[in-house]
Order: sequence, then structure tokens, then C-alpha cells
Amino acid sequence: METLPVPASVRPVLARLVEAGHAAFLVGGSVRDLLLSRPAADYDVATAATPAEVMALFSRSHPTGAAHGTVTVVEDGVAVEVTTFRREAGYSDRRRPDRVDFGASLEEDLLRRDYTINAMAMSLDGRLEDPTGGRRDLAARVIRAVGDPRCRFDEDALRPLRGVRLATELGFDLEVGTWRAIQEAAPLLTHVSRERVRDEFRRVLLAEGVGRGLELLRRSGLLAQFLPELLEGVGVVQNHHHAYDVWEHTLRTVERVSPRLTLRWAALLHDVAKPRTLTEKGGQRHFYRHEVVGEELAARILTRLREERRRVGQVAALVRWHMALRPGLPYRDATLRRLIARVGEERVEDLLELWQADRGAHGGEEAEEAAVAALAARVRRLLSGERVFSPRDLAVDGRDVLALGIGPGPAVGRALQKLLAFVQEDPSRNRREVLLERLRQDFGRRT
Repeated sequence: METLPVPASVRPVLARLVEAGHAAFLVGGSVRDLLLSRPAADYDVATAATPAEVMALFSRSHPTGAAHGTVTVVEDGVAVEVTTFRREAGYSDRRRPDRVDFGASLEEDLLRRDYTINAMAMSLDGRLEDPTGGRRDLAARVIRAVGDPRCRFDEDALRPLRGVRLATELGFDLEVGTWRAIQEAAPLLTHVSRERVRDEFRRVLLAEGVGRGLELLRRSGLLAQFLPELLEGVGVVQNHHHAYDVWEHTLRTVERVSPRLTLRWAALLHDVAKPRTLTEKGGQRHFYRHEVVGEELAARILTRLREERRRVGQVAALVRWHMALRPGLPYRDATLRRLIARVGEERVEDLLELWQADRGAHGGEEAEEAAVAALAARVRRLLSGERVFSPRDLAVDGRDVLALGIGPGPAVGRALQKLLAFVQEDPSRNRREVLLERLRQDFGRRT
């Protein structure tokens, strides 16, 4: 029988358990990733040892799921979750077992897991235990539920979403029976906390095959359970500038941006308000102010999904400003500098990438893409030039304004904003003596 080396980072944990007379195996996703030659995100160990026995063996350990037999062990700086072989029964809330019994065999422990490719175990000497055919499914690039998929999904309503996420990340197909059961079980997702749904969906968003993953979520009925607003764009024909409906355009835009969470969220939601702002006039379809409506809608969606507050604001701002640039218009440098100031320097690079992805996903001509790239390059040059994007960049400050007898109060801010506009026309004006003289002229103050 073929054997594979157990990763060095988890070997000490397995070795100590085995030396103490306890059966112990590397299990789950780390075994799958090892067989696929992918880096493992974390390590899980299943053992015959009870939680108390595990904690007695490892000084740096703490119970992170004692009711379910899980202890987190830290060895050589690596955290390993060690869980006692167990049987589970009753899933009244479709999230957690009502009863957990220890003393199960390894095979019983593996048979309670979600998918065959996650139901494999590896011993310290590299021997593979595979009672459900996970390795065969890895070779066939198939996601298959362990046993009856309906039973697996009744046990944990997050499993259908996890199956789509695995198919997306790995580029695998969903086995026919498993796919049908996912479609049937989709409404059960409402039993799952928004945080757990968000965490799985984030991984779909960051996957290389994100477009395919989003389409699987739509076809499965899962997307309707937690992000129904996106489905409003399916079949919504756009204007003559677009070759695709709102949904297809959204998928193509998401695929074109870098796999960074804020940017992927912004790409996903940038046109979410188009169906709600659609009007027709003279045979033309318009989506006036969809970016403004979309800003509010994106913030509501992300807040509902318990996304981090800071990210909510960043994504909403990108949605709001994704229409700020139009290729072919004769922008002055001063106009572009003011746009940078409104958007915020820290968001401009993301905005440019979103804008280019959005325009590129129109299905338009190469000439337009070249114009978009040229305008983006101009903005980037201004970003790398002299900073004149906020009053903080000026060669004078509020104290200088007050010293000239202007203010106090809002008058100081107005004076600095006028100076900023003056400097944005020509950054070479950003010299203390020039700005003080300008203040004297504008406010009639002489010293």
C-alpha cells in the first residue's frame, strides 16, 4: 500500500499520542490537500484519547470544543485541533449534534463527515485510511457526499454551501446525487448563522474559479437564501454599451479583479441596484443613479452578512464611485486631482482596478479598453506626483489662517478648501508665501 509522509509540523502531536498508547490520525482537509499537493490551511487530528487524556499529554493545550471532544494543542508554534473519535446523533437545529458519544472507531468517525474527500485519515507512518472512496473521488475530481447526501445536509445545513465552495476552490464537479440534494436542501441554509454563511461565501469570492462558483450558487438555490438582491440582475438586459445582462456582466467583472476581499465584494455589488433603477425612454434603457442607490444597498447587504464595519464602508464607497470616470472625456489634471480627493487616496487604486474590470466586462471594443487604460494611467501618475489631495497636504495650516484674522470656526475650513482648489490647478503653487498671499487677496487681509 502506498504511503505518504505526514507533515513535519503535525508529526510531534501524532507521535506523542501514539507513544502514549492512543490511536491517532491526521484527518480531514489536510489529508485531502496533502494528496493534492496543496498547502494545508490547518491540521486536524482524530484520536481515541479523551479530551482529558489529550490535555494531560500536552502542556500547551486548551479545550476549544470540549462538548464535542476538541482540544487545541500548540506544538512548536503550530496549532493542531485534536478531537476524540465520536458518534453523533440528533440534529434538531440542523447545525450541531444533540448528542455526542466518545469511544467510536476511526471508521465510524470518518463516516459521520461531510464529503468523501474530507473523510480520509493518515497514520503516523503515512498509511491512508479511506472507507468512503475519497481518493478515488479526488482522482475523478468529484465532490460526493458521504453516504446519503440528504442525511448529511439535514445534520448540518451549511454543508451544501461548503460543497459548492469546495467545487469552486478545487475546480471539481459535484456528483449528480449530491448536486440534486444540495438543490433540495438550499432552503435549510436559513438555519445557519450569518457569520458561518459569510465565512464560506468569502472563500468562494476569493477562489480562482469565482465566476463558476457564483453560477453554481445561483443554480443551486443557495444564493437566494442569503444574497437574493443579486438574482434581480438575472436576465436584465442593459443598454447598447453592454453585451451581457446584469448578472453575466457582474460575474465577468468579479473575475477580472484581484482576489482581495474588499475588491471582490465591490465588484460583486457594483451594479446591484441596476434592476431597481431601470427606466426606459425612447427605446433606450437607463440606470440613472444606480451607483448612489447601490452604495446604500451594498452597505445593507454587507451589514446583514455581518461583514466587518470598516470593509462595509470601503465597499460602499467603491460602489458609489465606480462610475466617476468616463473614457473619452477631456479631463483636466485638476479635475482628476479633485476626484482623488473625493474618493480618498487610500481607495483610488482599488477604484481604478474596479473601473477597468467593469469597463472590460462590457464586452466592448479594444479601442475603448485602450482609452480606459490610458485614463487610469493618468490618474496613477497624479497619485505618484506631488500630493495635493487634502488640506493636510498644503504648505499652510489652520494656525496660519487664524493668524491672518480669518475665523475661528467654519471659516478656517472654507479658507483651506479654497486654497486646496487653488493648488490643485497647479501644484507648483503649494508654497507657503504663495498661499499666504492668496489668503490675503481672497479675504482682504493685510499684515
